[in-house]
Amino acid sequence: MNKVELISALAENAGMTKVDARKAVDAMMEVTKKELKKGGKLSLVGFGTLAVTERPARQGRNPRTGKTIKIAAKKVVKFKAASNLLK
Repeated sequence: MNKVELISALAENAGMTKVDARKAVDAMMEVTKKELKKGGKLSLVGFGTLAVTERPARQGRNPRTGKTIKIAAKKVVKFKAASNLLK
């Protein structure tokens, strides 16, 4: 499902217009982005949690040449699904 399909499904399920559903989806994405950028986390009961974690620097290997390379540390977003999400 892509963003357009999500907006259509939300509009249909919630009984709202697609314009209102698009505004809701865009607002949700913006709030989520801001929260994760400041290092917070977003927990939605029954769905899951989005949180920023630090991936440490590590050694890697160039698959073409086989040479060892350094991979820099970076921040990544991780999603942990709620236990009842797929039941």
